[in-house]
Amino acid sequence: MLPALWVAKTGLSAQDTNLSVISNNLANVSTTGFKRDRAEFQDLLYQTKRQPGAQSTQDSELPSGLQVGTGVRIVGTQKNFQTGSLQTTENPLDLAVNGRGFFQVLQPDGTLSYTRDGTFHLNSDGQIVTANGFALEPAIVVPADAQTFTVGQDGTVSITVAGNPAAQIIGNIQTADFINPAGLQAIGNNLFFETAASGAPQVGTPGLNGLGTTLQQTLENSNVSTVEELVNMITTQRAYEMNSKVISTADQMLSFVTQKL
Repeated sequence: MLPALWVAKTGLSAQDTNLSVISNNLANVSTTGFKRDRAEFQDLLYQTKRQPGAQSTQDSELPSGLQVGTGVRIVGTQKNFQTGSLQTTENPLDLAVNGRGFFQVLQPDGTLSYTRDGTFHLNSDGQIVTANGFALEPAIVVPADAQTFTVGQDGTVSITVAGNPAAQIIGNIQTADFINPAGLQAIGNNLFFETAASGAPQVGTPGLNGLGTTLQQTLENSNVSTVEELVNMITTQRAYEMNSKVISTADQMLSFVTQKL
């Protein structure tokens, strides 16, 4: 059997996975705080038929060898955490991190998750939660008689109540950063989990120690570039077609052998 058939098969499989990554990016072009993925390719093992540098005679060596590759695979996907464009809204509960950092979200099982999606809401107890009802950490509860709600660039949350124009601080939003954000595990719902690859979270006050500031009435858009993804999709399509052509050519060669010999 021609090895080219199996090599081309790995190419088709890899390009199919790459197209899935691109389609997921395009599907999330309007997802708040979404970070685009990039598929990473890696060549497979090589069959070494002549070792480079081997002795061809007692006094000479081969300047190059004979190594035949066995194909390609997708070795991983890497998220690009470049900050997306910032969009101003009229909702005081809409927040964005301008720079590095993630909002901390408490899961129902008590574990912490992290997000760049600052679309927050109030639940029936006045606590700030995500669209899925998960609480922001540290917990912040807005009193029912609050007239205004303000979040400072350093995460300070203050309100005013009727009859008292003086601002009252009710909490402080803290953000977390990671040495390797690309190592975070995406779990859906715009959330990430800490992993051994990401390192431990470094929690602090927004605007200090390299953390980005918090912006109120602002949301971070997806960092997906539709033009770039469409170009990548065309490239992937052509690469898929070329691997299909290799299989077709190998089939014609096998057909010639079976018919002529």
